[in-house]
This record gives sequence, C-alpha cells and structure tokens, in this order.
Amino acid sequence: MPAAFVGHGNPMNAVQVNRYTAAWKAFGEAVPRPRAILVVSAHWYINATAVTAMPRPRTIHDFYGFPPELFDVQYPAPGLPELATEISDAVHPTWIGADLDSWGIDHGTWSVLVHAFPDATIPVVQLSINADKPLDYHLELGAKLAPLRERGILVIASGNVVHNLRGMNWTLADDGYDWARRFNEDAKTRMLTNPTEFAALDAHRDFTQAVPTPDHFIPALYLAGLAAASSKPDIDVLVDGYAYGSMSMTAYTIDLPCPNTPELGGSPLPPAELPPDASNI
Repeated sequence: MPAAFVGHGNPMNAVQVNRYTAAWKAFGEAVPRPRAILVVSAHWYINATAVTAMPRPRTIHDFYGFPPELFDVQYPAPGLPELATEISDAVHPTWIGADLDSWGIDHGTWSVLVHAFPDATIPVVQLSINADKPLDYHLELGAKLAPLRERGILVIASGNVVHNLRGMNWTLADDGYDWARRFNEDAKTRMLTNPTEFAALDAHRDFTQAVPTPDHFIPALYLAGLAAASSKPDIDVLVDGYAYGSMSMTAYTIDLPCPNTPELGGSPLPPAELPPDASNI
C-alpha cells in the first residue's frame, strides 16, 4: 500500500471544496482499496502509545466555535479490533496499548477521510501520539509500521508541518510568513531527499515559531520513518501551500500509483474562513 502525510489545516476543510480537499479526493481514488486505514492524527496526543480497538469507533467533534454543519458530519467507518494485535506485534518490543472505548475517529482523521474515502466502509484505526516521547521515538516507530503496508494497511499521518495558531493572520488566507516558508521548504527538502533527517528539524532556526507545540508536527515523522524503512521510496508532494500565514498545508505520499494526478498544484480556492471564536484546530 502507499502511505501519506496530510496537512489537514482548518476543520472546515471537511465541508469545503478547495485544492487541498481535491488533492485528498484524488489520493483516495488513486489508492488500491486497503484492508484498513491506520491514521496517526495530531488530535490524539496523550501520555501513552495506544491504538483504537473498538468495533464501532465514534466520530469525535473535538473543537468548538464552528458552524453546526461541521458538527453534523459523521464518519461511521467500522473499526478493526484485531489490527491492534497486529500493530503491537509489528512494533515489538515497543509497547502499544489497546483503547477499547475512550477515543474514536477525531477530526484530524475524518476531515481528510470524508474526501478521500467518502463511503466510510473501510475500517479505520487510530494510533495515538505519545507526548512523553522524543522526536526520534516517533521516527523509529513509523519505520516499525512499514510491514503493515505489505499487509494491505494504508498508513496516513495527519497534522501540519507548520502550525502556529497564535500567529494566524486572517488577511493571509493563502500565504505564509517568511519563517513559515523557510521551515516548510527545509522540511520538504529533507522529506524528499533524506527523511532520516526529518527529526533533526528541531535544531532549525525557525522551529520554535513553526512548531510551538509538537502535536501537529509529529505525524510527519511517521511518514518520514516509513520512507526511511524503504530501500527506494517514491516520495512525492501531493499538494502544497500555506494558510493564514502560520500554517503549512503540504501533503506527501509514498509509492502512490498515480503521483501526477492533475491539479494538485494549480490555483487554489481560498481556505475556509474561520469563526473568530474557533478553537482547537
């Protein structure tokens, strides 16, 4: 199976049509039907490494201040409880717990999947981000997930390489600050040419501004780890861009069958407007 990192950005992307959501849709259409989808979402950021193991994960609306239409979105994909054991075996001796009832499918996952796999019939499992672990741990754990790709599991990481909510500028709907562009371009170079160096971005001069909290950055390390585990990974940029000055929307794929799908880099529709009181994106 291929694999991907998606810059999911504004939750309103779930109900909008723009070049980012068009790219996610094109990705889903290009991917062979997976046995299951394993998602590493920025929004399950806890003090443990765990996977969802319930047969019917709930759709979590983990935000507030948004229009009712966003809260009406449901993504009723089934779970795949037996995949928890399969993942645990793949990453041994790293310990992974099985979450039977506390989490589900958060918006870092469903805001992308409603476009990529809108019928919600493919089982979805989430892997948490362990907030207690260093960046190298996540890079290495991503590499350990590589055998799952040979077993029909589509791995998707969802976050944003640059994600500074306090720095957002509403007048820069489709643009990025100089520091955001510098950091994102350096990250892109490393992902495309030497993914093992992706974790070393914490030494970048713009890291503090680009990554004030690591939750949205860390998912990209899982794709970098998957790429590092492959002898000849075919890594491509699925779509690129910026939002509100301080957020990058760059998405990457590994071994996508049709990497040259039309329009993944043409003129964008502006990112969706956010309500002034929007929070937790």
